[in-house]
Amino acid sequence: MSVHPSRQGQLAEDRMSVDPPSPQGGGLYLEDISVDNDYVMYGTNIKAQTYLEELSRRRRAKQIAVPTDDLKVRAGLRELGEPITLFGEDKADRRERLRKVLLERQEAAEEDVEMRSVTGSVRSVTGEEAEDEDEEFYTPGDENILEVRKQVARYSLICARQRRAQQIKDAAFPLTKLVKQARGLSEYLKTYALMGTQFVADRAVSCVRFSPNSELIAAGSWTGSIRLLQVPTLEDDDISILRGHNDRIGGLAWHPEATLSQSPNVVNLASGGGDYTVRLWSLSQDTPLATLQGHEGRVCRVAFHPSGRLLASASFDCTWRLWDLEMQQELLMQEGHSKEVYCVAIQQDGALVVSAGLDGIGRVWDLRTGRTIMVLDGHSREIYGADFSPDGYHIATGSGDSSVKIWDVRKVRVSATIPAHKSLVSDVRFFNGDGDIPGITQEDGAPPLRGSYLASSSYDGCVNVWKSDSWTLIKSLRGHSDKAMSVDISSDCRFIASSGWDRSVKLWASETIGL
Repeated sequence: MSVHPSRQGQLAEDRMSVDPPSPQGGGLYLEDISVDNDYVMYGTNIKAQTYLEELSRRRRAKQIAVPTDDLKVRAGLRELGEPITLFGEDKADRRERLRKVLLERQEAAEEDVEMRSVTGSVRSVTGEEAEDEDEEFYTPGDENILEVRKQVARYSLICARQRRAQQIKDAAFPLTKLVKQARGLSEYLKTYALMGTQFVADRAVSCVRFSPNSELIAAGSWTGSIRLLQVPTLEDDDISILRGHNDRIGGLAWHPEATLSQSPNVVNLASGGGDYTVRLWSLSQDTPLATLQGHEGRVCRVAFHPSGRLLASASFDCTWRLWDLEMQQELLMQEGHSKEVYCVAIQQDGALVVSAGLDGIGRVWDLRTGRTIMVLDGHSREIYGADFSPDGYHIATGSGDSSVKIWDVRKVRVSATIPAHKSLVSDVRFFNGDGDIPGITQEDGAPPLRGSYLASSSYDGCVNVWKSDSWTLIKSLRGHSDKAMSVDISSDCRFIASSGWDRSVKLWASETIGL
């Protein structure tokens, strides 16, 4: 049948839509070629399909996060009901076996598997659970905490105004004289040496703190007792041992007016212990005046608010808490850390609190609003020490990564990283006092020395002293035969005290000082 020439083009398009054109030469398209992987690979007894499936499984296995800590790997295997170790198996083999088991569980359950680094346990996570974990929640507050926040705001504004006025005055001091003063302080600190040692317990001494008048040292140990030592003799005070905790002492703090205007019959000292309690002590009896209960885990560092009315405590229950000392009750239970909270410190103005712990993260909280204003995210290991500089805006943190970091709250970032030690940094303390350099006459109008240097203790057995203007090492104090666990600086700029795993308290001072 003939087709009119005007219809030939349309007819060709219709045929193209029904039957796709064949390639030139009468070949096949790639998608038309059937693929058969069910054959034995050359030189092996393995079928290609089996090999491809194994490659796919290996790729999926690499995407499963498995802890590198062998203890957590063992805990994960135990949780899954698998043998903890096999004959001839090393750490790497055990880790790969855990990965393989997780992959098998994932394939069987058709859902993601998560390794919890906190406990090493393993669990399946569904989509609904993941959404629940990301939800925000709010902790309701009562009228007491609202009133306390108002009082803190009024107190901190007055202190901040005074601090700001002092800083403006200090800025007018001639730079040449300021450099001379800093050089004199460095030369004085370089003369520090070991002046005395006192063995105070049968176990490690975990914390030491000078009293505000620099005449007493409180030393807490893993026996649960607290020793009060006189300075500089390191002899026992009239009340030599404070007993009340049933487990190790985690932290000590003196009331801001203790040994000054505070009566010895009221609260002068606070301690946190492994028995989940915070205890308050006077200087007239060897038993606690009060016990603050509420924590659900070991209590570590404690810190007084500069007003003396409030106390903060850090705990292994992943919270830090704020206590009203007059009412002896808990005002605030603050969450925000994914692991145990080890240390807490309060700014000298009383407005800010820094908390840090075993999650390697620090958080700066505004007590006036209850909000986090800064996250200290930079350490690769746990944080064991934190302290505010008297300037109000610098924070020092010591970590298990052997470094000390200096954070600037104004710029909301880290301002310096000090490779401070060869092992874990256990404590950091700024000089916070009104003392002058002994034996050196200060210039008229010279800025106070508080905040001008920093001390850090470490499990390498050393106590290091650092300049605050350049963060350079001034002096390394060596004397502990084992780990140095805590450090403090007296407010009169005459002494440094440290405690350690060797059960001792050591007193450091200048060789030229008159005792």
